[in-house]
Amino acid sequence: MTMTTFILTGRKIVTGKARGEALVTREAISFNGGVDNMTGIVTEPGHELEGQNIAGKVLVFLTGKGSTGGSYKIYDMVSRGTAPVAFVQVAPEAITTIGAIIGNIPVVAKLDQDPTQAITNGDLIEVDADAGTVSVTRSA
Repeated sequence: MTMTTFILTGRKIVTGKARGEALVTREAISFNGGVDNMTGIVTEPGHELEGQNIAGKVLVFLTGKGSTGGSYKIYDMVSRGTAPVAFVQVAPEAITTIGAIIGNIPVVAKLDQDPTQAITNGDLIEVDADAGTVSVTRSA
């Protein structure tokens, strides 16, 4: 089996480093009502990730949506061990950014390529938010 690695460059939104398996959606995600904070399972009806668990994953997504309660849901998920280990976003916004800050979740956004197109489910992702890099390793 061969491995391919490439690096995307973006902007640090929240400091930190993390490594994990990618879970990708091209849709916005709501942490207040769209994700079960007790389990990490996406519950929003009709969402591309409905029924999938984001716990321990590098969540690659368009942007956040919903009310400010989502920030606290993210923090609660961190305390329960059901949160993603990092966010890679197309467009950062206040709700997920505040949740990531209080939960110490690294975030990189505004990358040189659309991460929802460049990254696929199952890729191994290494996020170095301080450097603004997202290293993607894919089995071929």
